[in-house]
Formats: sequence, C-alpha cells, structure tokens
Amino acid sequence: MTPHLHPDLHIESSPDRYPRWLRIGFWACLAIAIAAVVVRAIALLHPPGSNAPPQLASLDTFFAAHAALTWTHILCALVLVLLLPFLLWRRTAGSANLTRAFFTLGLIVAATAYAMSVHAVGGWLERSAVLFFNTLFIACLINSWTSAREADIATAQRWTLRAIAVLLGIATTRPVMGVFFATSRLTHLTPHQFFGIAFWIGFSTNTVAIELWLRTHKLPVERIIP
Repeated sequence: MTPHLHPDLHIESSPDRYPRWLRIGFWACLAIAIAAVVVRAIALLHPPGSNAPPQLASLDTFFAAHAALTWTHILCALVLVLLLPFLLWRRTAGSANLTRAFFTLGLIVAATAYAMSVHAVGGWLERSAVLFFNTLFIACLINSWTSAREADIATAQRWTLRAIAVLLGIATTRPVMGVFFATSRLTHLTPHQFFGIAFWIGFSTNTVAIELWLRTHKLPVERIIP
C-alpha cells in the first residue's frame, strides 16, 4: 500500500531564494548528467571501433557486458534528473505525485547503483564511495518523504536538497574523470586506479557544499496555500 501523502500544496517562494552559485552548479550538473546518459546510451547502441582509445574502449566494453543493468540504471536516472527542476519550481514543489515519483525512481536508481557497484570499474575504492553516498542518498530520500507526509515542507525541502546534491554528485565526478583521462599519459593511471578517487571527489564536493550552505543559511519561511 502506498503511504499517505499530504495533498498537493502550492508553495509561494522568492525566486532568488537560492544563491547564484548554487543555481549555476545545479544547472551545470543537470546538463552534465543528461549528457552522460546520452553518451552511455550511444556507446551501448554503437560499440566502439578498433580505433577508439584503449581506456575508453575497455570502459565501454565493461558496461556493454552488463547492458540490462546499465540501461535500467541510466534510463531511470535520466527521468529522475529531468524531474529535479520541478521539485524546486515553486508551482510544482508541493506536488504529492511528484514526491512519489522522486521517491520511487530514487529507490530504483539507488538499487541499481548498488548492483552495479558489484562490478565497479574502480574496485573497492569506487565501491566504497557508491555504498557510502548511495546509502546517504536513500537516507535523505526517506527523511524527505517522511517530512512531506507530515506536511513539514521546510524540513522536506532541506532533505530534498541534500538528496539532489548527492544524486548530482555523479555529474561532478565527470569533469574529475576528464582530468584523469587527459593526464593519463603523464600519470599512467588507468580507470581502474582513478575511478574510485574521482567518485569520492565528485560526491564529496556536492555533499559538503550543500551541507555547508544549509547550515549557514536558513531557507525562507514559505507561505503554503492548500
């Protein structure tokens, strides 16, 4: 049985309630996350040719070997990411249906992330990052869901922001990985060696940034219109 959620609420909030750096970071991560899904989907549909860089070719081969799991993960993640702006938009932020979709898709993405970590490219270092931040993401989801059920909108929004930050941590890892790929001729590091480092850096950056902001800035009290 689906737990009872408070009926849809319309929220009036100030359009500048989030600082510019946070909004820029959000949209940048959103764009990177969508691009990452598109790139992975293309790689799954069109395997790399013999002239592809060895590291990228081996990476694509790895995901192709677990295609069903990879497709489930990236497609659910794509829909989840596309929902994020509506979670923050004042006209739809109080939607019970949106909250249900966010919670359900979030659990699917988290479950498939756990499953994919069994075959982690970066070994135990990457796996430890997935286990830690994936569990943190689920905890944030549950707290957001519980607060929404109790119509505690302010608390629900804070936990939702934490969940979004952790979720978009995967996008922050991409530029970090790009740096490792670009410098691999100098460092001689392989994806197996630097994927775990990139995961810890990317997810930690987002998690620490949103937590510091939440602890130093109180979200404005919003007027809830039933």
